[in-house]
Amino acid sequence: MNIMIYASKKNFDVQKAERFFKERKIPFTSVDVKKHKLGARELQLFVKAAGSARALLDPDAKGERADYAKHLTLENIIFDLILENPTLMKTPIVRDGNKVRIGFKQEDWE
Repeated sequence: MNIMIYASKKNFDVQKAERFFKERKIPFTSVDVKKHKLGARELQLFVKAAGSARALLDPDAKGERADYAKHLTLENIIFDLILENPTLMKTPIVRDGNKVRIGFKQEDWE
């Protein structure tokens, strides 16, 4: 098991996810999406788990790009925008190989 937790900021759900794995002594790697550039294949895996690129957008994201992204409808443009600015994604994103869960989903991790 190689758990990776992708996050852009330490919000409450990210802290709960990290605590969940620490309490169970499950090793994980934290990935800061501000520093780690996402690849297209990696992002495709996240989009597949979310159902669409639009569903991957964080509704609470702030800034000019976030406002722009919220009004887009074309999936490929949203995909490219997230690829350029991964802080627009909902977090945490928990990945174990090809299995991906978006948001805090304790029942899926157990």
